[in-house]
Amino acid sequence: MSFVNEKEREHTQNVSVKAMDRIAAEGLLPIPENYELWFVYYSRSVPEVVRVIDGIIESGQKINDYICSEVYSRFLSDLRNEEAVRNAGEQVQNAIHNVSGMVEGVKNATQTYGNTLSDVNTKIGTAKTQDELKAVMSVASESTRSMMQQNQRLEEMLRESSQIMDELKRDLEHVRREAMTDGLTGLANRKSFDNEIDRVMQDASERRAVFSLLMLDIDYFKSFNDNFGHQVGDQVLRLVARTLKDGLKGKDIAARYGGEEFSIVLPDTDLSGAVIVGNALRKAVAGKDVINRSTGKVLGRITLSVGVAEFAGEKTAEQLIVRADEALYTAKHNGRNQVAAAPNPR
Repeated sequence: MSFVNEKEREHTQNVSVKAMDRIAAEGLLPIPENYELWFVYYSRSVPEVVRVIDGIIESGQKINDYICSEVYSRFLSDLRNEEAVRNAGEQVQNAIHNVSGMVEGVKNATQTYGNTLSDVNTKIGTAKTQDELKAVMSVASESTRSMMQQNQRLEEMLRESSQIMDELKRDLEHVRREAMTDGLTGLANRKSFDNEIDRVMQDASERRAVFSLLMLDIDYFKSFNDNFGHQVGDQVLRLVARTLKDGLKGKDIAARYGGEEFSIVLPDTDLSGAVIVGNALRKAVAGKDVINRSTGKVLGRITLSVGVAEFAGEKTAEQLIVRADEALYTAKHNGRNQVAAAPNPR
């Protein structure tokens, strides 16, 4: 057994060294997420991560912190959330088990206490001397004290369990929010978007209501990212996300669809209304300077291309997304920094 443990230790050390060497070789930030990503890659513990990174390497694409963040968010953040949920579930089960055991103990003690009181009642009636009566009352007093202690322990355990449940509820709510939020921009992530558009589609179908979908893409983002670095690229993504969030209201849903592409679901909004919203957001983004925070230098401005599609009774969200994406491509093809609307299918 010690031989196996020694081999495992040696393997872990080798994987760890490879991960750190790769981070240094690629010029990546030595942050926990990057270490975890490359540790997983070299340990081959998550096949999807290996497949995606191998594909990036084979394509000749330069691996940077932005790409690492994308791969990590896509494959590893959910695993961490699942582990947190699993640990929380185990704590809940332990709390339930402990309380159940204590309740069973109190139940047995109560039954014993009842028998004791019945016996005391009988003996009081037959006691002939004061000493015999004192002895009977002493038994009753001790039994009552023991029962009170049992009840006190149960109350303390229930109070502790209640606190544990409250803490777990807060933790699980935090995990749930993290699982549905893009870590970089703070918008809803792709998983959350998929859930929300399905919900809105079902609601619109049941109410015979209208809604529209916007697909937005940052123009020339790759060039901007390559010229100024991934940290400025991340700053641009956060700037766009904040502008989108500030420009929406009510039940509107903004999400990071992937990379530099965003999506917005506009419930109870028709095509013309969605075009107005798209243009307002596009102009708001175009009106803001991108500033290098370390130097204060203005790096320029960014623009958005927007594709808009109105729900036309599609059976799947993918069908609506394809129409909005085609409109987005039209906006790109026609010169960028504009909104294009998808015609409703006949």
